[in-house]
Amino acid sequence: MRGQGSAWAEAFLEMMSVERAAAKNTLTAYDRDLADASGFLAARGRDLSDACAEDVEAYFMALGARGLAASTASRRRAALRQFYRFVLGENWRSDDPSRRVEAPRKGRSLPRVLSRAEVDRLIAAAAAKNGPQGLRLACMVELAYASGLRISELTALPLAALARDPAYLIVKGKGGKERLAPLNEAARTALKAYIAVRPGFLPKGDPKGAGTNPWLFSSRGKEGRLTPRRFAQLLDEAAMLAGIDPARVSPHVLRHAFATHLLEGGADLRVVQTLLGHADIGTTQIYTHVASERLAEVVASKHPLARKR
Repeated sequence: MRGQGSAWAEAFLEMMSVERAAAKNTLTAYDRDLADASGFLAARGRDLSDACAEDVEAYFMALGARGLAASTASRRRAALRQFYRFVLGENWRSDDPSRRVEAPRKGRSLPRVLSRAEVDRLIAAAAAKNGPQGLRLACMVELAYASGLRISELTALPLAALARDPAYLIVKGKGGKERLAPLNEAARTALKAYIAVRPGFLPKGDPKGAGTNPWLFSSRGKEGRLTPRRFAQLLDEAAMLAGIDPARVSPHVLRHAFATHLLEGGADLRVVQTLLGHADIGTTQIYTHVASERLAEVVASKHPLARKR
């Protein structure tokens, strides 16, 4: 890397190390990916600091043409996106040249959905983080996917939500309405592992959780619990490690995956409506379009007659 872009990349890596406590392997991957992008831009007479959208799009296209593994190409795109988000946040640039990663889709806008295999990779990447941090993140991803919780509901879960029955949570949703959120075996196992290390996330004045911190996902921050923004940041890092573009992943995408995968498995629409806490079934019906679209793609690509003209 050269010029101002090199200094920006160093600042980005320092931020990832200090503020987000990124693992050494993660930092090495970020550094390698940014160096790869910088080398491509240099051949075009550009630098990370002055690349335009067309330069970045050309780089993304070149990744696909180089025969790289899909996960590697996805990670490199994601690294550059993360870098430019940081640069934009620091006001070093007034634009984000990486924003046009995918061409706009035509027709009705449908929720972004991860495949079941991608969700499994995301959970594994979350759990791969060292120690209690990994146990907490894996637990949150498992709960979000197993129960379809909104991010606001997940981060606001009180410890008391577990008091009645470990098979489900009592969730207070929009309008203060309560509903049951089921927990599968994987979610219960992840929750049990996290509860064992939860005291390590309590404020210093409450080392044993003596009733002063009511939150399930407690934190030493001023709010006393993990914030939605911080969870989203941690989810981005897990997506990177899983080889999934963070632009495709968010807490709400996990909720979409929960609903879509249920419908693909044959669940009744009314049941999904209840589990999601939707007041109007019309809000839930969009997932039938997502499921139908995905099933149609499978038939079109896998059915032997689809290959015949």
